[in-house]
Amino acid sequence: MTQITPRLCAPAQTEVLIRQGLHPVLARLYAARGICHTDEVETHFTHLLAPAQLKGIDDAALLLADTIAAGGKMTVIADYDCDGATACAVAVRGLRLFGANVDYLVPNRFEYGYGLTPDIVALAAKGQPQLLITVDNGIASVDGVAAANALGLEVLITDHHLPGDTLPAARAMVNPNQPGCTFASKHLAGVGVMFYVLLALRAQLRQRGAFSDRPEPRLDSLLDLVALGTVADVVKLDANNRVLVAQGLTRIRAGRMQAGIAALFRAAGREAKSASGFDLGFALGPRLNAAGRLADMSLGIECLLTDDVGRAWALAQQLDAMNRERREIEAEMQQTALAELAEVDPSGCTTLTLFNPSWHQGVIGIVAGRLKERFFRPSVTFALADDSGELVKGSGRSIPGFHLRDALDLISKRHAGLLTKFGGHAMAAGLTLRTVDVPRFKEAFEAIGREWLGTDSLTRVLETDGDLEDAYFTPQFAELLDNLVWGQGFPAPVFSTEFEIASQALVKERHLKLQLMRGRQRYQAIWFNRTEPLPARALIAYRLVRDTWNGVARVQLVVEHALA
Repeated sequence: MTQITPRLCAPAQTEVLIRQGLHPVLARLYAARGICHTDEVETHFTHLLAPAQLKGIDDAALLLADTIAAGGKMTVIADYDCDGATACAVAVRGLRLFGANVDYLVPNRFEYGYGLTPDIVALAAKGQPQLLITVDNGIASVDGVAAANALGLEVLITDHHLPGDTLPAARAMVNPNQPGCTFASKHLAGVGVMFYVLLALRAQLRQRGAFSDRPEPRLDSLLDLVALGTVADVVKLDANNRVLVAQGLTRIRAGRMQAGIAALFRAAGREAKSASGFDLGFALGPRLNAAGRLADMSLGIECLLTDDVGRAWALAQQLDAMNRERREIEAEMQQTALAELAEVDPSGCTTLTLFNPSWHQGVIGIVAGRLKERFFRPSVTFALADDSGELVKGSGRSIPGFHLRDALDLISKRHAGLLTKFGGHAMAAGLTLRTVDVPRFKEAFEAIGREWLGTDSLTRVLETDGDLEDAYFTPQFAELLDNLVWGQGFPAPVFSTEFEIASQALVKERHLKLQLMRGRQRYQAIWFNRTEPLPARALIAYRLVRDTWNGVARVQLVVEHALA
């Protein structure tokens, strides 16, 4: 069941923002998102939090500067998602701007698993680096760092994930979520952490006089990558992250982006000159993630690193083809999962756990997310970890009020030995266990769900920004909204209005195309992946989008939900 509820918005606060010069509708939208002053939505680069607030960043800058001065080789150990790929590209491109000797290594998720493992250390050591740099991973790599130390390799960890009880013995570590870090934003993505390390490194090299005979490298040239990784990793877009994303989008719209970013826009059929956070999260991000899910993220990283326009386009086309394959696999898995759930009454359970030996482990996270969205239950899907069939890997997605990593931690304490390993966040997590133990896990997971989730918790609440006056149903207003930064924790505007359904028809047998009426006004709308018709009148939650057809701009409503 889904409820449509207007966001609470204090009229007095809206008036304050209007007096400060904001558009009346924007003032209402911002007030409903907790904004008290226009400074809080300012996205100029000068509003970025200072790097010095990050614990360990001075040690990291010294270590990097010393290694560069000594001519030592560095190897970046990347992660296999979009955040990891962009963080790797930022690290390699940025360090090379400073004259570093640097390459990278990204684990194949199907062979080596996640993070700086002892096996990855052994593989990296063959290249004889002096320094290993993790991006978007490493905070849990206690054994991997120990293995590196045993080989005489120094390790710099840059990560943003939650730490475990034991921290790795790295030479330097930068993570806003590590104990004792007072950095005001705890929501930096991995790519954001690496960007901050480069800012600190530049300051350190400036102190050493490294730029007395040459210009300082322009690190803002990397902000398109920072914006993409930040949005695609679905971290909370707090004020600091909004600055990073806004600055990156500004560069993209102006055409000042990496060749690979431009090629990905082209492959996705999107216009970079009107780029939005939606494009980054739903068009570019999935194409990069497809490489890590189905093959090797090196393909995606190479796309982001090359300056050759032709090679970038060839790689982007390969990534696009992989993404189409990923969607086909996902659709098949989702069909299987829904068929299995046809015999289950979701209202009778608080969680969902599904396992199918034929599933592809690179796509189980997406399927878990689809199930979570459809049934509004914490969902975990499992696939075989390898050909032996002895282990399964699981990926989970959760709902508000159910901290997934804490739930897994509680299971590990209540059922010693059940989980081989686990990690993650409140909303997403991964785990490994023995295949024969999937039924035990399902019971343990459901038991926690029954303890933590009441009936209200299992009712989806779709918060909207209320009604919108007819005067704002224009392409110009839709474009105004698109040009702003919205995302996780700072949701894009969704309005709700009661409409008459003037007409409705299926498009491509998958999408419901609608003509909606309010008074004498008629609006075009579409509800993607909806086939069931609507009644004659409904309360509709929708987003405004600018749609161009034959050179003519118009406004279209994209339906999110409807209640009769």
